[in-house]
Amino acid sequence: MAEPSTTILLVEDEDAIRLTLRDYLERKSYRVLVASDGVGAIKQLLDNSVDVIVTDYRMEILGGDYWLRFLQKFCSDTTIIITSGFLRPEIPIPFDVLYKPFDYTELAELVAQKIGV
Repeated sequence: MAEPSTTILLVEDEDAIRLTLRDYLERKSYRVLVASDGVGAIKQLLDNSVDVIVTDYRMEILGGDYWLRFLQKFCSDTTIIITSGFLRPEIPIPFDVLYKPFDYTELAELVAQKIGV
């Protein structure tokens, strides 16, 4: 189980995925903050200390390459995991990528590996 002090920012524009994944990660003892787009995520980052960012790549508001560039520039000391049904393995991304659809246990294992649990 994760340390309760580990905070994950979950950024996902699909409500059903965001809410079920939040609930799943909370059951794994993570503190989970949510945002539905990059702008909401920036607000969360300004207001909270975050250990891991799990974020969709393609979002209507501040997603895609600009979002990745923001994360690289301003969140370089934070573990970042990108989720995407849009990206393909041949597209170079500077972060770990989980391709949709993925099993939630896959994500939990990757987060645990990245934070050293």
